[in-house]
Amino acid sequence: MEIIISFIDQILQTLGLEGSTIAIVRHAFMVVLAFLLAWLSGVFCRRIIVPLVIKLTSKTNTEWDSVMFDRQVLRTAANIVPAIVMWELLPKVFFLYPFVEETLTRLTAVYICINTTRLVLQLVDRLRFLDKRTGSSTSQYFKSFLGILKIIVLFITVIIVVSILFDKNPMTLLAGLGATSAVLMLVFKDTIEGLVAGIRLTSNEMVHVGDWITVPNTPVDGNVVDITLTTVKVRQFDNTYTTVSPLTLVNGSFKNWKGMQESGMRQVAKKIYFDARSFKLIDDKMREDLIVRNIVTEEQIKDEDVNIGLFRHYMEDYLRKRKDINSNMMIMVRQLEATQSGIPIELYFFINTTEWLNYEQIVSDVLEHVYASANEFGLQLYQMFPKQ
Repeated sequence: MEIIISFIDQILQTLGLEGSTIAIVRHAFMVVLAFLLAWLSGVFCRRIIVPLVIKLTSKTNTEWDSVMFDRQVLRTAANIVPAIVMWELLPKVFFLYPFVEETLTRLTAVYICINTTRLVLQLVDRLRFLDKRTGSSTSQYFKSFLGILKIIVLFITVIIVVSILFDKNPMTLLAGLGATSAVLMLVFKDTIEGLVAGIRLTSNEMVHVGDWITVPNTPVDGNVVDITLTTVKVRQFDNTYTTVSPLTLVNGSFKNWKGMQESGMRQVAKKIYFDARSFKLIDDKMREDLIVRNIVTEEQIKDEDVNIGLFRHYMEDYLRKRKDINSNMMIMVRQLEATQSGIPIELYFFINTTEWLNYEQIVSDVLEHVYASANEFGLQLYQMFPKQ
C-alpha cells in the first residue's frame, strides 16, 4: 500500500501539486479508484462469470444445477462481490480517517450480510423446485422444513446485523433475548401459534394441495392450491382465492372431500316434503291401474296398503335400476318425522361420479322423476300456498 501511495505522490508532484493539496487529491484519487475497482469486479461477475456458469449448467445432464444456479441466484451472488472488494479496500483508503473507515466498514458489512441472506433464501426456495411430487406428504414436510429454515436464517441475520451496527457480540445479544423471551412470546403469540399449527397440519397430513375443503362459518369452499406454515390458500369454485390460517383449521373443524374423490362415488341425501292429506289406502282401482300401466309389479304392490309406502318401494327399485347409481352401496328411501312443512321422504344413495356437473345432472334427473311420478300414486308435494 505504501508503494501505491508513494507512486501516486510522485505523479501528483510531477503535475505541480505540493503540500496539503497532494494529500487531499491523493485521498480523492484512492476513493475513486476503490469504487472503480469494486464496480469493475461487479461488471466482470455479471457480464462474464454469470453467463459462463449458466452456459456450463445448461450443458449438463442433471437438472439440479440449472435450478440452483439460475440467473437470479447468480446475479444476487454477483452483487456481493463489489461489496467484498470495497470492504477490503476501505481500511487502506480511509486509514487517515478512522471514524469514516469504521462507519463505512460497518455499513458495507451490513450490506454484505443482507445480500448473503437474500442469496441463501433464494437457494432455499430453489430446493422446493427440485421436488416434483407436488401435493405429496413428503413434499409438504420438505416445504414446512424449508419454511422453518428461512425463519432461522432471517433470525440469525437480524442478530448479526444488530451486532455489527452496535459493535456487540452476537452471543451477548442472544443472552439478552433469553431475558426478554416472555415479552417476545407475548408480542409474537399469533405468529408462533400459527407456525405450530402449520407444522401440525402438514405433519398429520390433514390436508394436501389439490384437496377440496370446506370450512364451516367461513366462505372457504374450494381446492387447496398452496400450503405454507402460516397460510392455506384455497381457490374457490368462482375462481377467487381465499386464505385461511392453519390455526383455524387445526383448532376448528373442516371437511376434506379427498375420501369422496378417491372413492369415485358421491353421496346424495335429498328430502322431498309431501302433503300428509294425500296419504291414503290403496283401493282396487288404483292397484289395477298401476299394474296395467307397468308402473309397479304385482309383487311390489301385494304387501303394501298405503300409497306412500308403495311409492317408497317404487323409488328404491327405480334407483337400483339406474346404472349411474352404485347398487353395491346403501340405497334407501325412508320416511322421516313429520314437520310443519309436511312429511319428508329422504332419498339416500351414492352416484358413480365425483364430477360436479354430472353429479348435479343425475340428482336433478332423480328429483324430477320423483316430482313427476308422485302424482301417479295420488301423492301431493307440500306447498305452503297450494292455491296461489
